[in-house]
Amino acid sequence: MSSYARCPVCPKNCIFAPDFDIMGKRKQDTQIAIKNRKAEFLYYLHTSYTAGIVLTGTEIKSIRAGRANITDAYCSFINNELWVHNMHISEYAQGSYNNHQPKRDRKLLLQRKEMRKLMTKLNERGYTVIPTLLWINDNGYAKLDISLAKGKKMYDKRETIKERDQRRRGNEEDWA
Repeated sequence: MSSYARCPVCPKNCIFAPDFDIMGKRKQDTQIAIKNRKAEFLYYLHTSYTAGIVLTGTEIKSIRAGRANITDAYCSFINNELWVHNMHISEYAQGSYNNHQPKRDRKLLLQRKEMRKLMTKLNERGYTVIPTLLWINDNGYAKLDISLAKGKKMYDKRETIKERDQRRRGNEEDWA
């Protein structure tokens, strides 16, 4: 049996390799998802948005290799545009002199309505915008899930630790 299949889209009985999509692009084997695990511990996450990112060629290649870190990143408005700061994308190994700076500021792409909502909420005391997940969609574009967040107090963090420990103990008892 061959590794080729009949095309499900066109009426012609053309043959295509299952490793490729209809447009001829190679399908990705693994999904890239870089999560900010620290965010759920340090903040109450209120609303979440998905934003596109303006990247250079070597940056998207490094993200596809899983070489990014959004733990210390935060977002802010500069001239009515949303920018992400302190997001570390490692230099691409095969990059030449055209390689990018690892911690440069990157512009986020959101719709105007969403930007206005975020701006009004950020004017309130205690709110910030933090990235929670960096992923690549089906079309190959990098997306960043950002959340409107409010910082937790120390006693709230202790409560979170207690709940997590209780959940772990419950799971251990189920296994025993």
